[in-house]
Amino acid sequence: MSNFFDSDSPTNLTEFSVSELSGSIKRTIETAFDHVRVRGEISGYRGPHSSGHAYFSLKDDKARIDAVVWKGSFSKLKYRPEEGMEVIATGRITTFPGSSKYQIVIEQMEPAGAGALMALIEERKRRFTAEGLFDPAAKQLLPFLPKVIGVVTSPTGAVIRDILHRLEDRFPRHVLVWPVRVQGETSAAEVAAAIAGFNALPEGGRIPRPDVIIVARGGGSLEDLMGFNEEIVVRAAAASLIPLVSAVGHETDITLIDHAADLRAPTPTGAAEKVVPVRAELMSLVADLARRQAGAMRRLSDRRRSDLRALARALPGPEAVLSGPRQRLDLAAARLAPALARNARVHEQKLGLAAQRLARQSPMARLAALRAKLDGYGRVLAQARNTALSAESRRIADARRRLQELEQRGARALARGVILRGERLPALEARLQRAFAQSLMRRRERLRSSVSLLASLGPEAVLARGYALVRDEAGAVIRDPGQLRAGQALGVQVAGGRFGVVVAGGGEGPARPARPARREGPKTGQGDLF
Repeated sequence: MSNFFDSDSPTNLTEFSVSELSGSIKRTIETAFDHVRVRGEISGYRGPHSSGHAYFSLKDDKARIDAVVWKGSFSKLKYRPEEGMEVIATGRITTFPGSSKYQIVIEQMEPAGAGALMALIEERKRRFTAEGLFDPAAKQLLPFLPKVIGVVTSPTGAVIRDILHRLEDRFPRHVLVWPVRVQGETSAAEVAAAIAGFNALPEGGRIPRPDVIIVARGGGSLEDLMGFNEEIVVRAAAASLIPLVSAVGHETDITLIDHAADLRAPTPTGAAEKVVPVRAELMSLVADLARRQAGAMRRLSDRRRSDLRALARALPGPEAVLSGPRQRLDLAAARLAPALARNARVHEQKLGLAAQRLARQSPMARLAALRAKLDGYGRVLAQARNTALSAESRRIADARRRLQELEQRGARALARGVILRGERLPALEARLQRAFAQSLMRRRERLRSSVSLLASLGPEAVLARGYALVRDEAGAVIRDPGQLRAGQALGVQVAGGRFGVVVAGGGEGPARPARPARREGPKTGQGDLF
């Protein structure tokens, strides 16, 4: 009791942490609004997040609530959310403690009535029109008589039987059926995959490629036909390279695939009538055209035969045709002789002029001119040679005179040099004798010291003290007993002489290769006396 009254708290209310209070509010709201249906307009929708979840808001004229569709629920939605779309969302109310907000977690969602669906369709129509998916210029022409017809529809409905029956009545063709669901959540994806699959078939493959595609479905409500208003179906129809015929619903039912298709048929039976002609009518038309062609050919032949006869009667006779050319030939023959004479005279004059020019350009005349020019060059050359010889003779005489002067000067200089060297020779000879005597004395002193050093350090001095020198067959000095082997012949040198021995037992340790005897090099300071 004392702790209660001593407490600093001014009230007895329970104290919560922020997390506890947020969790309590979350549990209360989720319990009270476990399953609700909310009607509102989608606002702030930007498509699914990278995680696969979708976030947006639902609003009316007075309030706004945040909404989230988890990835697992988003893939199950029959209708994809779009900005401004009025929907009825089914889910549960919860809170997000991280930002103190409440939100609805949507599990199912559907448009709010037929008016909303029509508004959705109209909005998609405007968007696809702006993108050019409904452009009439992009529509393809249907082949006149397709070999293979691809049909995208349910294989169990009456639609495929109506199409096959109509094709059998008009013009039987090869039909490929791609079975799909034409109603439900997966119908749009299956129809789009079927259109893309027909387009992906190769030319000349095992499965023939259709020449035209029919997308067909029977009548139904607006909700039943919504699969053919989906974006994936519209884009697949617009991207089809094979001509596509849309036959969805009754004549009054208009879907977005009707605008994207190359041709719209009011009913599936009407689609079969549009893709093939009536065989009997075609054969009748061909026969009628053949008869018309034969009659036209006969009439054309008759008309051309009569025209030929009329032209033949209008033609002149041979004499009338040849009279004019004959007169022109006679006139030309009369003018030919004088023209030939004048031509001969003109050519004769030209020939005379050419002979004169040829005489001036004769080789003999040119040779005489060249010979005269050559004689002139010879005279000039002889004069130049004489001039050069006289000049060269003068240069030689001058050079000989300078050479004699140089010889006289060299002789005088040589005589002076010999006199000077003769005066210096006795002094140089005395210096040379003194230097040689000094060098000889130094070399003798070095020889005496080297001999005494050799005597004290040589092996003979060591042997004189009682030691022996052992050598192998090659003369190498034995330094290690491990080098020896039993029966090996050795040479022993002592102070008194040499003698041979034989090894009785092996040496201690493993045998090592014998090292060659060291060669004693020349002693430092011991050189050639001379």
